[in-house]
Amino acid sequence: MAVSAASATETVEAVFRIESARIIAGVTRIVRDVGIAEELAQDALVAALEQWPESGVPDKPGAWLMATAKHRAIDLVRRKETYARKLADVGRALEDVAPPPEPPGPDDIDDDLLRLIFTACHPVLSTDARIALTLKLLGGLTTEEIARAFLASEPAVAQRIVRAKRSLARAGVPFEVPYGSDRAERLGSVLEVIYLVFNEGYSATAGDDLLRPALCEDALRLARVLQGLMPKEPEVHGLAALLEFQASRIPTRTGPAGEPVLLADQNRSRWNRLLIRRGVEALHRAGRGPYALQAAIAACHTQAVTYEDTDWTTIATLYGQLAALMPSPVVELNRAVAVSMAEGPEAGLELVEALADEPALKDYHLLPSVRGDLLERVGRTEEARAEFERAASLTRNARERELLLERASRSVSGP
Repeated sequence: MAVSAASATETVEAVFRIESARIIAGVTRIVRDVGIAEELAQDALVAALEQWPESGVPDKPGAWLMATAKHRAIDLVRRKETYARKLADVGRALEDVAPPPEPPGPDDIDDDLLRLIFTACHPVLSTDARIALTLKLLGGLTTEEIARAFLASEPAVAQRIVRAKRSLARAGVPFEVPYGSDRAERLGSVLEVIYLVFNEGYSATAGDDLLRPALCEDALRLARVLQGLMPKEPEVHGLAALLEFQASRIPTRTGPAGEPVLLADQNRSRWNRLLIRRGVEALHRAGRGPYALQAAIAACHTQAVTYEDTDWTTIATLYGQLAALMPSPVVELNRAVAVSMAEGPEAGLELVEALADEPALKDYHLLPSVRGDLLERVGRTEEARAEFERAASLTRNARERELLLERASRSVSGP
């Protein structure tokens, strides 16, 4: 039955948003080029927009889009003489195979999607390129949405994505899941991209908003997809656990006007208990890698009924284990905060002072922010004010800047 153009467009866009990654992955297996695969998926989208208003929405719209894109891929392979051998070996066989049924649910994911994840996150690309390409191909975000999320211009992001696809083609990156040591190396890249996407949503580097929840949702969805695809990889569950725990606190991280709410002041009754349960389940399947250790730290916070109940001694110990496994000045700074809560501000301040000359923290606003907090707690209010003001000058996030300047004012005038 025919439907209105507006209704058909709405349906097509909704289905494509859900199924685009799966369609691109399926087509990439045929053409072996993610850029061409994305174009063919878009062609299928245009075909649906043209045909569905007259023919009606198919019973299985996802399968229709997949079949259309794959048929166009096979036609493309047939037209290119350089693909003659591939056509003989692959094209005819695929043509004779019925289109795959529409997946019954989000957990029924084939290996092509896993191959696409590893391709989009290939180390041959820069970190920024991996993030942009992953959000485009797997997150289903438009170029405009990616640009808005990372406060970049749309043409710059578009060029980044185009260059990323060209780099993959030029390097001849195979559409496959690596094995052995290559898998461990590449999996680290995949996990890093998902982690960075979530962090940018959880605490925006710049702009007027502290949070970008949509990015957190995209990263969490990708982590869950990866869990389903790689259930025997402990660090995949470690990352998923970490993101579940962190996401559970998102509703309480800002106030009514978007202002930051510190952990000590958050209403813990509003933390999402379902996400916390999912985090606990994932943590039970994780090992003792970096993401699993960070998840264990986050679990300590979610288990504390009140801020005062937080087991800071365990958190400090976990940060010590994390620092031994993955040495980092930022990890040491976080450990200093935990030590200050477990043993007193003087102990934490001593650790922070040792980080003062770290080149990696030279322009990191949280170093003077933490130092200001510790100085305030030991009564050195004038020094604390100067540190909060320095931190405010370094951050590019307007909400954080407001909070730091407010703390600078309070540190001298008192509460």
